[in-house]
Amino acid sequence: MPVVSAAVCPHPPLLVPELAGGAAAELEDLRAACLAAINQLADADSLVIVGSGPATATRYDASAGGSFGPYGAPGVRVGSGPDVLPLSLTVGAWLVDQSKAAGLPRTSLTVAADETPAACLELGQEIAHGTDRVALLVMGDGSPRRSEHSPVHLHPRAELFDSTVAAALALADTETLAALDPDLAEELHAAGRAPWQVLAGATTTAGLRGHLDYHAAPYGVGYFVATWTL
Repeated sequence: MPVVSAAVCPHPPLLVPELAGGAAAELEDLRAACLAAINQLADADSLVIVGSGPATATRYDASAGGSFGPYGAPGVRVGSGPDVLPLSLTVGAWLVDQSKAAGLPRTSLTVAADETPAACLELGQEIAHGTDRVALLVMGDGSPRRSEHSPVHLHPRAELFDSTVAAALALADTETLAALDPDLAEELHAAGRAPWQVLAGATTTAGLRGHLDYHAAPYGVGYFVATWTL
């Protein structure tokens, strides 16, 4: 059965209040948008969290662990097992645990940041192949090159790239997401390119409608929150 709903969220560690410190209030709108988007996934039979990682198609069950210790909060973690999740999936699992979707059976899945668009689309098609009513949570940041104060040097094409992604997410435009240039995304350090293309592959025939819930670049990094529903 096709994917019945999807949410797109970014994965900055600062979404976790214990890490944000004085910036926690500044990111409250982003955090609230993420949780509202994930709450809409709760009616599915199962949940798949997709995020960038060292390799493509590495799967983890709900017990897989992830820690925010490397980012300054060793007491904040997800899962009951060893810490094996990459940052994208750790943040995704943390958000799900705060949401109405926390009780869904879930799997987490990585896609390599440099994976080819064709392979990303194929992975998405594999996710959508089955009888469960699947919800997707797709974790991905835009370019961290949006301003002079960005983590990476300002790039003149970063804002246009992110605006293109934002428009595609707002319209559930799988064709535009599928056509994102991996070389440009790498140049712009846009970590979400491969996960967004997995989303495109999983929902090409799903008939979902998109809504862009958040698009801003705090600290010079492009963040998006979107919901795709029937």
